[in-house]
Amino acid sequence: MSESLCVIRLGGGERLDWALQAALADREAEFLPYTALESGLRGRSVLFAIGTDAWGVCPEFLSLLRLLRSRQDCLEGCTAGIVVDGESELYTKEAAQELALAANMAGCMFPGKPLVEGTGSLYNQHILARRMGLGWEETYFTRIQGLVDRICAHHAPRFARPRVLMIHASDKRLSNTVWLGRELLSRLPGEFETREISLQNGTIEDCRGCSYAACLHFAQSNTCFYGGAIPREVLPAIRESDALLFLCPNYNDAVSANLMALFNRMTNLLVQQELLDKYLFGVVVSGYSGSDLVARQLLGTLCFNKTVMLPPRFCMMETAHDPGSAQQLPGIGERLDAFAGHMVQVLRA
Repeated sequence: MSESLCVIRLGGGERLDWALQAALADREAEFLPYTALESGLRGRSVLFAIGTDAWGVCPEFLSLLRLLRSRQDCLEGCTAGIVVDGESELYTKEAAQELALAANMAGCMFPGKPLVEGTGSLYNQHILARRMGLGWEETYFTRIQGLVDRICAHHAPRFARPRVLMIHASDKRLSNTVWLGRELLSRLPGEFETREISLQNGTIEDCRGCSYAACLHFAQSNTCFYGGAIPREVLPAIRESDALLFLCPNYNDAVSANLMALFNRMTNLLVQQELLDKYLFGVVVSGYSGSDLVARQLLGTLCFNKTVMLPPRFCMMETAHDPGSAQQLPGIGERLDAFAGHMVQVLRA
């Protein structure tokens, strides 16, 4: 019998019932209420199966978020995936990102591409369905089964000499975010290999949406139609790393334009290889508020879509506006020590 899986199911109707029945047909699964998190689920493989209505709300889901945010050790050592089954074309990804951040801050790891979502029409399955030669509903059920298999088989890699790549697009002299990132790197042990790349060096062009065939053609030559620093320097550095540390100041509740351009251009790398063996860490700094919004964007882009692993408590979030003010934050040295120590614990063999 395969390893037991813990399923936390909230909301949803017959379609979610059928999806879970198909995905769990040959696997032992224990269905638990979300309130089981009050006593913790240390070290379990977990599938969150969430049904959202036409308005994207479910009272139990809000209670689950509150429990996760208030009990930040209740998923210690767990590995999880998320299924969101919606009644409309909206709100499924929003719910998944909120849940992923709350669970991650409560100690949960997510492997790359941990989300399977079904919109009301299941139109979001049509491209994969065409590639797989299946109907939309069968594609949806098959993807959930594949996610369950990956959750239960997931093994978090460790490295004798971890390679950490720090990427930012900030002014090195004035940025609170860069100061925090460099302080983190300085706290890593000597066996860590670290590298810093600034996306301020040269022109960073955004992706214009080449066809898959065109992107693959250029990627096979380790280049891109638009050229520049991304295929020449950044993508090879990502390929050679074990962990990515993204420094993300809050720009209007989102990452900066140059970071977003890099995220879009990473398809050039993904058509050749997935990034399932790499970890994502982040430092998010807001001048006023909203660091959680940027953290959700970061995990949604790089873990949900770009296949990078999300280790427990992947992100350090701070509030600092004026240049140099991060250095004056009460307790900042202790938080830097703790986050650097956490990176060591995740990465080092």
